[in-house]
Amino acid sequence: MNTKAILFFAVVFFFALVVSIISFLVAYVDPVRFSIRLFALNGFIALSIATIITPFLKEITIYFKKPFLRVHHYFAALGLTLITLHPIFLAIQRLNPAVFLPTVGSFDMFMINGGRQALIIIYIAFVAVILRRKIVSYWRPFHALMYVALFFGIVHANLIGTDFQNIIVLISLNALFVASILAFVLKRWQMHKIRNKQKALEKKTELTN
Repeated sequence: MNTKAILFFAVVFFFALVVSIISFLVAYVDPVRFSIRLFALNGFIALSIATIITPFLKEITIYFKKPFLRVHHYFAALGLTLITLHPIFLAIQRLNPAVFLPTVGSFDMFMINGGRQALIIIYIAFVAVILRRKIVSYWRPFHALMYVALFFGIVHANLIGTDFQNIIVLISLNALFVASILAFVLKRWQMHKIRNKQKALEKKTELTN
């Protein structure tokens, strides 16, 4: 791993460490509850980074001297693991597997417990990547559901997240979500430009022929 890559991962690790320390200072009760909160916080950070870097395929490849997808999958895999551990530990603590099921009784509860549907949506997006060679034409829209999952996750955190009582955590993780949405818009713009260039090239070829 080159020096630039080490520096990048060090910055990410330091940021996650600071958020984790703040979480400890905000409300440490016991190891299990603390772990549940850390899984959610750091899982969201990792998934956000995985989405934020998507418009910078060339830059990431040059910076890390590794294929973009490998770097992207580092963060995606870590985020998926941590976000999954969050409800697993919560279900064990409460002895209630219902924490995996969306709450559909009212809109308020649906949003408050948004992390539940976020997890389901994340796995749909994950499966879409696994099946991308079999569903070449339409795996991308399903994978893009990751942004919807992040939306439900950040709403859930803002409404009932213990750590979001701290202004630093509140601003930092909301900023990550905003950056993810901006990355989504930028990526769509890049794809739009590429399609326009392809159409222009095809039209030029037709006129030449």
